[in-house]
Amino acid sequence: MQGSAIRKIVHVDMDAFFASVEQRDDATLRGRPVAVGHAAARGVVAAASYEARRFGVRSAMPSTTALRKCPDLVFAPPRFDVYRAVSAQIHAIFADYTDLIEPLSLDEAYLDVTSDRRGLGTASATAEAIRRRILEETGLTASAGISYNKFLAKLASDQRKPDGQFVVAPGRGEGFVEALPVQRFHGVGPVTAAKMERLGLRTGADLRRQSLAFLQHHFGKSGPWYYAIARGEDDRPVNPDRTRKSSGSETTFASDLTEAEAIEAGVAAMADEVWAWCETAGSRGRTVTVKVKWADFQQSTRSRSQSEPVASRETLRDVSRLLVRSLYPPTRGVRLVGVSLSNLETTGAAAKQLALS
Repeated sequence: MQGSAIRKIVHVDMDAFFASVEQRDDATLRGRPVAVGHAAARGVVAAASYEARRFGVRSAMPSTTALRKCPDLVFAPPRFDVYRAVSAQIHAIFADYTDLIEPLSLDEAYLDVTSDRRGLGTASATAEAIRRRILEETGLTASAGISYNKFLAKLASDQRKPDGQFVVAPGRGEGFVEALPVQRFHGVGPVTAAKMERLGLRTGADLRRQSLAFLQHHFGKSGPWYYAIARGEDDRPVNPDRTRKSSGSETTFASDLTEAEAIEAGVAAMADEVWAWCETAGSRGRTVTVKVKWADFQQSTRSRSQSEPVASRETLRDVSRLLVRSLYPPTRGVRLVGVSLSNLETTGAAAKQLALS
């Protein structure tokens, strides 16, 4: 356990957020497989409802691929202004229970509820109250993970999705982690997971059996992090004042891509996610970077800096597409694409929006 007192951390994660907002606002979409995005040839899925996910539809997938997997898929054009407004409602609910809120995106956040502002007795009761209010005030469901650190709380929020919560109590973190696949761990991306697989590290228990020296040898500066999380340890505070130097999003494809249309659809989806965060945080950036990981795990990056911050989602998309096109023709399949925006600054209008939210 870290520190002199046991912390109480809640990770709240909205269920299929964008798609759920669309189903809430359009009764004809309820119970149907829904993709937020456009069905056009160069369209991309920004989010998928649980009904669509059962067919294998997921975010960052080209719309044409999604339709092949689910011919009855219904596309709803994204409404980021609505999603941001709902996100502000949700964060206002959080603020009734704690000042220690660390947003991760429009639809998820860490909350430190150790102080028990509302006198509810337990972190689990606090999470239940927050989820109930979210449902009452927005008509949407949320899932929550409750534990004594951020790493365990985030893992726990996936355990009872959708519309559920799960507690990892003090003294049970190490046991909870040992049975989980390493792919579930924050900080273990697809390439690292593949490397761990080659080393015979498939679960938390496999990871815990390794010495710190072994993990540092194979994973460098990330070694101590893997050593700690295999034991359910995470000292990071919930930081409401965290200053981001960049905003990025990436996705790994179910199968390697070789067609330009599919690659660019993935890049556009990542650009949309980055822009949604920028809008919420009130930040703009001047440097766009696109990352590509190839089928052989080699990585390529391309960046472009501008004298003025990127001013719109379409501009971010366009620059991102131009950057990935500089890698054409692809000589290998593409397994991952990512987009990030750096050299961030906060605009005056955005700062006002943050103060109100």
